[in-house]
Amino acid sequence: MTYSRAKALLQQYGQTQVLEYYDELNAGQQSALLSQIENIDFSNLAPGGEQTMPLGELSPVPALSCADVERDKERYVAEGLKAIRSGKVAAVLLAGGQGTRLGSDKPKGMFNMGLSRELSIFACQFINIKKVTDMAGVCFHIFVMTSVLNHDDTAAFFKENDFFGYPSDKIHFFVQEMAPNCDICGKLLLESKWKISSSPNGNGGWYSSLVKGGFGALLEDEGIEWLNVYSVDNVLQRICDPVFVGATIESGCNCSSKVVKKVSPEERVGVLCMQNGQPSIVEYYEMPPEKAALRRPDGELVFAYGVTLNYLFRVELLNKTLAKKLPVHRSLKIIPYMSEGRLVIPQEPNGYKSELLVLDMIKFMGSCLAVEVVRESEFAPVKNRTGADSVETARTLLQKNGVRL
Repeated sequence: MTYSRAKALLQQYGQTQVLEYYDELNAGQQSALLSQIENIDFSNLAPGGEQTMPLGELSPVPALSCADVERDKERYVAEGLKAIRSGKVAAVLLAGGQGTRLGSDKPKGMFNMGLSRELSIFACQFINIKKVTDMAGVCFHIFVMTSVLNHDDTAAFFKENDFFGYPSDKIHFFVQEMAPNCDICGKLLLESKWKISSSPNGNGGWYSSLVKGGFGALLEDEGIEWLNVYSVDNVLQRICDPVFVGATIESGCNCSSKVVKKVSPEERVGVLCMQNGQPSIVEYYEMPPEKAALRRPDGELVFAYGVTLNYLFRVELLNKTLAKKLPVHRSLKIIPYMSEGRLVIPQEPNGYKSELLVLDMIKFMGSCLAVEVVRESEFAPVKNRTGADSVETARTLLQKNGVRL
């Protein structure tokens, strides 16, 4: 992109402040800035933060309870193992975050959960992966989504740890796309004179990032029909779980989610439900308190199932989402920015970061099965240093599940 074309484009959207320092840059910096401008989706820069949409009609989602799963477990396992052994199932690890809230400046997956030995969050998850591959007798492909913030550290950590005993040719790294940050008026911010401020574009950008990373062809060539997407946060994640895979395939649904029963109406987890007749996830802060508190005659919550960020998606349908536009969620944050030639670190939130969320992909699938899992066996999120959903609580659950720390 030439300077004149970039300036015309920025004028069209009222963003010419991006070129404020252009004449001070060397040729390489100028080229880099023009390239960034060329790749901006200006339609995502509307000011005012996330727009709240009416929830509409909410109803419980079709679900397999723990009792249902246990009753038909043998059949589900057989169906799931058949798909895994035929190479139709692969996994996607969402690992683009840093361990800042845990007191670490390294990738979150590198955080040590061990007490008497080194045991990273990544290693905890590979413990459960090995159980599946031992049962199936084959290894499935694993795609690891990193970010520009942690890619090099993550890839190096996997190599240093011998890929946690997994075949290295089955592990593929790709970098999450970035989204530009803007101030509260919708103006793009600069983090340096030649670099537009940006942040990872949210976990909903995982599939487009995977395809742009060059792995769409691998999915097709390998005949992969299902992708099990999971977050790095949960040290008890069961990945490519044959029960989960088999139940989903047998149901005929296009996607599924592992869920746990909420411990209270106020628990801070997204709720899988039907929204205007379509499967959807309503975040805890979007669910009206009176809805969250509704109970059935037997005392169970009407909207009982919280998501664990462990989903199974049909690849055929994922390809169709590439042509669709996911809603942009904006959150008010403290964002450093250039002003009068120097970097300013604000003390209060001053701008918006834009994210796409995986929960919005559910709506494009048309059907979604909720599969309840035993909370104590599969749900140990590591979000905080102490307190609820913390390193402490996760360590306790790891030990209860027989993991030596």
